[in-house]
Amino acid sequence: MSVVTEKVGATHAGVLAALHEQCFAPADRWSAAAMAELLAQPGVEATILCETAQPVGFLMLRHTLDEAEILTLCVVPDARRRGLARHLLTHVLNGARCDLGVETVFLEVSVSNPAATHLYATAGFTRQGLRKTYYPDGSDALVLAWTCGSGAGG
Repeated sequence: MSVVTEKVGATHAGVLAALHEQCFAPADRWSAAAMAELLAQPGVEATILCETAQPVGFLMLRHTLDEAEILTLCVVPDARRRGLARHLLTHVLNGARCDLGVETVFLEVSVSNPAATHLYATAGFTRQGLRKTYYPDGSDALVLAWTCGSGAGG
């Protein structure tokens, strides 16, 4: 398996939106315009994951000072259950810590997404709170945090 990660910018907004569309329900999908708008903001960056030169996922992160937030992480259905999301997450956490000086990373994840909650738990993320009816489908969001040294990337 040949896996490559690369930081990308607003010029890749269409590719990111196409990946996002394959991974999320219609109400949760981000358009190419939304991706470009996010990537134009200070501190927002995306890392794309390619397997045999084919884009299969990405992670978008926003950082300020020593904190960051994972805005979205996705791997297309055909590429799941092979450790690619873990590879991408570990790569980005290492980069955030080493290159950006990030100490804590936050995220929200749907309580109805057991694969993602398991991924984050095994990477060292811990529960910080719960946002009731956070997502368009009415599901709650777990608020999770990872602290430098607590797991993947640590």
